[in-house]
Amino acid sequence: MSDQDTTPPATGAHDGNPAPEQHEFSAEVGRLLDLVVHALYSDREIFLRELVANAADATDRRRFEALTDAGRALPDGAKIRIDPDKPARQLTISDDGAGMTRDEMVKNLGTIARSGTRAFGQAINAGGAADADKPDERPSLIGQFGVGFYAAFMVADRVEVTSRRAGEADAWCWSSSGQGNFTIAPATREAPGTDIVLHIKSDADEFLEPYRLESIVRKWADHITWPITIQRDGNEVAANEGTALWRKPKSEITEEALTEFYQHLGHSFDKPWATLHWRAEGTLEFAAMLFIPSMRPFEPVESVRESRVRLHVRRMFITDEAELLPPFLRFVQGVVDTEDLPLNVSREMLQSTPVLARIRKAVTNRVISELRTRAKDAESYAGFWSNFGPVLKEGLWEDFEHRAELAGLARFHSTHEPKALTSLADYVSRMKPEQDAIYYLVGDNEDALAGSPQLEGFRARGIEVLLLSDPVDAFWPDRLDKFEEKSLRSVTQGLADLSRHAIENAPEADATDVTALVAALKEALGEDVSDVRSTDRLVSSAVVLSASQSGPDLQLQRMMRRSGQKMPSSAPILELNPHHALVRALAARIERNEPIEDAARTLLDLARVQDGELPRDPAAFARRISEALATTLSLPHQDI
Repeated sequence: MSDQDTTPPATGAHDGNPAPEQHEFSAEVGRLLDLVVHALYSDREIFLRELVANAADATDRRRFEALTDAGRALPDGAKIRIDPDKPARQLTISDDGAGMTRDEMVKNLGTIARSGTRAFGQAINAGGAADADKPDERPSLIGQFGVGFYAAFMVADRVEVTSRRAGEADAWCWSSSGQGNFTIAPATREAPGTDIVLHIKSDADEFLEPYRLESIVRKWADHITWPITIQRDGNEVAANEGTALWRKPKSEITEEALTEFYQHLGHSFDKPWATLHWRAEGTLEFAAMLFIPSMRPFEPVESVRESRVRLHVRRMFITDEAELLPPFLRFVQGVVDTEDLPLNVSREMLQSTPVLARIRKAVTNRVISELRTRAKDAESYAGFWSNFGPVLKEGLWEDFEHRAELAGLARFHSTHEPKALTSLADYVSRMKPEQDAIYYLVGDNEDALAGSPQLEGFRARGIEVLLLSDPVDAFWPDRLDKFEEKSLRSVTQGLADLSRHAIENAPEADATDVTALVAALKEALGEDVSDVRSTDRLVSSAVVLSASQSGPDLQLQRMMRRSGQKMPSSAPILELNPHHALVRALAARIERNEPIEDAARTLLDLARVQDGELPRDPAAFARRISEALATTLSLPHQDI
């Protein structure tokens, strides 16, 4: 630059480079509209939800405006009307709402992604409202994105909107085939409000059927505040409940209304065992109405592991796949409704947001708190536990955060009172002074467990054992590990030290020295057992199987094998009762140098049968038993 040149450099220029230029985005409107119609929504029926939501917002807006302008008051019986005309292939959605002026139609319908509802809500919040001291009268508006209206083009090849603004005399008609342009012209409408006429496509006949339309409304907009009617056979038929029961104060809801809503929600016939109804306010705002059934549903809750609590945003159903409760509470039914939860544009999916995580946590904690309160009524809680205890116990396995609370809620059968349920806290209160573990036995059914030889040594010493017969019981004790500083120990893991506990009815016969027999059995059974040893935990049975202290419980091993899942091979330990006549007879055979191979196999198979398993070779087992019986019956006074 010369000394004489006083022209300043261009803004942003540096080293001779031109300044940045600012441009507006451009869009091919027809293509953009095509994307909205064909790519935004996954299900065509959503169009009706979006149009009904718009109609509800317009009606709410007029009600709100009438608070300061009586000339815009809603007519008596204001509602949303759906009128299918099959011969004309037209579907009309009408409302008595605020309506639109010509300019508003151009702005709201002619500009994709401009939400008139959102703009109205922002104006209320920015400018303050005449009814600011009446929060219940403030409108709860649904629309946010300004694209829902265009879902109509999924089912219609032409859409006409006739609207008259409340407080205005003129009406206007907006019309478009969804190809990127529209027309607007004067029209006639007797009263304020809006009519949307859809000229239905040839492949969308289902949306001209009143019953199909009613099912869509029931699914997505059942609790919209304004009545929705559908023309069917010349009559106006109510299509929605029209009452978001969960938004009402508890004092205004009858027991009959709660039961009716519960049965409608879950297609149930019973009454709820428990009803939770509350409204969270403050930094996290939502209303919830949840039910715990008093009966198991017809569809087993074990088959589907996701919560189906319904998520609503401003009364409009969004999804029942939000997993608002963890899988171990999936038997709970109901609704959670929030005012402001971020959704994707189609309102079919949730955005990942801390708000949803906080709602999940709050709802889960509330349900667990309710169960804790109701567990104080032992008789009532026993019925609940019979229905849903196996599901609730899944949380002991998979939910670290709530594991301790769920352990307190769990109930079990035990050897203390076989027909009664006990809690872990009650078990601990009955433990012997020198007892340092909570003992349990897992099996396929309670009756078989009650008669298991695994319990003999514990019964003889007066030590209580929990009897666990649900599939999940093979898993969760390892995760819980301790309760009130007492470890959980399976009686099949063999090394439970019972020697410190005196046997209340000790056997009269002295124990036989089985050292030689143990060695012979180890040799005969080989890899089918990991060890053979004498035990003091049997009274009337000759043998029992146990698992190694560090290996998986026997029932868990059986479950894994039955399900076809591979797991590291872990041969059981065969334990002998040195007081039993059969063991003494086998020890005597060893002293006489007589073979015991067949007897060893039979002994192991008997232990398997006692534990609910099949012999390794059923045919060979049957042959050995037959031969032994024949010998015994032919020589009735001969020892085995």
